[in-house]
Amino acid sequence: MTAGDPARVLALWCPDWPAIAAAAASDLPPTEPVAVTLGNRVVACSATARSEGVRRGLRKREAQGRCPGLHVFAVDVGRDARLFEPIAAAIDAVAPGVEVLRPGLLVLAARGVSRYFGSEPAAAERLIDEASAAGVECQVGIADELSTAVIAARRAALVPPGAGAEFLAPIPVAELAAEPSLAAKGRADLVDLLHRLGLRTIGDFAALTPVAVASRFGSDAVLAHRIARGEPERPPSARRLPPDLDVEQRCDPPIERVDAAAFAGRALAERLHAKLSAAAVACTRLLVHASTGNGEHLSRTWRCAEPLTPEGTADRVRWQLDGWLTGRSESRPTAGIEVLRLEPVEVVAAGALQLGLWGGVGAEDERARRALVRVQGLLGGDAVQVGVLSGGRGPFERVTLLPLGDELRPAADPSAPWPGRLPEPSPSAVLSGRPRVALEGAGGAAVLVTERGAFSVAPVRLRWGRREWELLGWAGPWPVDERWWDPAVAQRAARAQVLLDEPRALLLICAEGVWTVEGVYE
Repeated sequence: MTAGDPARVLALWCPDWPAIAAAAASDLPPTEPVAVTLGNRVVACSATARSEGVRRGLRKREAQGRCPGLHVFAVDVGRDARLFEPIAAAIDAVAPGVEVLRPGLLVLAARGVSRYFGSEPAAAERLIDEASAAGVECQVGIADELSTAVIAARRAALVPPGAGAEFLAPIPVAELAAEPSLAAKGRADLVDLLHRLGLRTIGDFAALTPVAVASRFGSDAVLAHRIARGEPERPPSARRLPPDLDVEQRCDPPIERVDAAAFAGRALAERLHAKLSAAAVACTRLLVHASTGNGEHLSRTWRCAEPLTPEGTADRVRWQLDGWLTGRSESRPTAGIEVLRLEPVEVVAAGALQLGLWGGVGAEDERARRALVRVQGLLGGDAVQVGVLSGGRGPFERVTLLPLGDELRPAADPSAPWPGRLPEPSPSAVLSGRPRVALEGAGGAAVLVTERGAFSVAPVRLRWGRREWELLGWAGPWPVDERWWDPAVAQRAARAQVLLDEPRALLLICAEGVWTVEGVYE
């Protein structure tokens, strides 16, 4: 992943998970044909069953006629969730921030894990290996938006940044309704209507104008159209709301059985939704947290396409506690659960969602501000922040972030002299994570900054993860020795600018012999 990429999403999908979980619960070998049925029709089947002609939608008797040795199981979402918890825990151990969309499908922010493992392909390979070590086969997809990443996971594709719409264009339009955790209940009817109108691919649907879609179809069609066009959706995020919406229950005696967990989950779900109703919001992302008598802390985030109902919340709490109490993962608690807490991580207005930010009549700036104030009211005062020019020598110090509505007072006076300040122009993008890079001279020698403030050798090459660039030029280094009299805030480093063999330049900073990227010039 290159600097300046948007926040991307990684989706990990375990194909045929209901059938895999049913087989595992019955200790069947993976080679046995398995089908899961609901209402006497097949809703999931294993690869072995498909090779014998079994398909989703077949009646149970017809499926058994095509495959006489077929093992048939009824749908059991609790079983699916319980057996998926070890997989989620294994992925969360190497890539924190996992969000479960449903048993068999999880997502997480791709930026952190790709930086940690060096690149997006390396991160995908590592997560596939972790799932394989946990006993299942999976596929990974990465894209700019969540829905695109899920569709990409079904094709084991890594979509380049900005290419979401191009990737989706040739895919059948029915794929917009293929994932129930991301589609509203009426999405299948919408897809059927689009097909009858002659729109066979997602690209055909995306070619319609937003005005035509909004005037002809409902609100879910507008959301599906945004997905088809590769437009922004809400990404996975670790942001949490203020604790006033949380609900907590102390369990005495501690919970050790699944039936007791289900009872506690139902009671806690009712309390949570009473608070949400009073605040006129609905939860779309829920954190379930449990603490045990031995000091263990377990948590898992569940993400939903539609606002959770009390019944939906209770189900997810029950599934999660069932997975913890009876699961096979290393995170299984060694004592009973003493504290159970539900935390809404993301909420939306209880009424209809606002479809557009700047559409309609009125001053655009004022409408945007009102929308941001509403977001601030939903997510908390610090959720919407405004950048203010501040004083400092580097790009980080020159930006002060303040909550919307607060007095725009910078942390330091920008008009002060600031000797040694980075000269203009400023970087077009500042990287808060400061990814690590290697600056090399001729023969691969590491480039350092000497005590005299000069390069140890002339830089000729830069390595960033698995990528490598030859340098067309460089400037610096410029030593930084700030507040040497105060060890708590002292900074001794050196900055340099390098021009890569592509239309891009980087601002680097070296501290304690380590080069990192501070900014990007486009």
